[in-house]
Amino acid sequence: MKASPFRNRLLFIAFLVVLLVLGALVLRMYRLAPSGPGTEAPTVQEEPRRLREVLLYFGSAEGEYLASETREIEDCLEEADCIRSVVQALVNGPVSDLVPVLPAQAVVRGVAVDGGTAVIDFSSDLVSAHPGGSSSELLTIYSLANSLAANFPHIRQVRILVDGEPVESLKGHVDLSRPVQSDFSFSRQPDEAQKEISEAEAGGEAHLPTVPPGRD
Repeated sequence: MKASPFRNRLLFIAFLVVLLVLGALVLRMYRLAPSGPGTEAPTVQEEPRRLREVLLYFGSAEGEYLASETREIEDCLEEADCIRSVVQALVNGPVSDLVPVLPAQAVVRGVAVDGGTAVIDFSSDLVSAHPGGSSSELLTIYSLANSLAANFPHIRQVRILVDGEPVESLKGHVDLSRPVQSDFSFSRQPDEAQKEISEAEAGGEAHLPTVPPGRD
């Protein structure tokens, strides 16, 4: 007695269902099986950081002039970001025996460039945590102006804001109502300063460098 076409069709469908179930079970077991020895997840290689060498000005040990320190910071694509990194490095302080000239509590809130003027917006800590005094204020202001001019030659002056607003001064000594131009007469190269110190200690005629007269 021959099987009917309907029965043959049911048997064929049942066979396909069994095959699908077995295939699903095999696939599940394969996925749950532990990786073989020596197999490792692929690693993503990070791009090497590009560094930029900058020149920063901090106070001398005597607090009488600015001296330079070379530092490497992470490079950046936008000029404002690079300026922010330089200013932040000044806030972080020197890594040598030089003296910080900006309060460590100061926060760089924003940076903008207007032609040859860098506009730096600080938090109020720049004022409240500043020690004051004419020499200290001069070193703070010209540390900023000279560091930016040394690393960004087209930046010739700096304008300082506090909490987004202009200020007349930090502690009443240096006029900040207008942008301050860079002035490297406040700066000494390390070898030049050391030579003057050595000559002074040896009883020579040279004197320790001081803030230019008429600036207090």
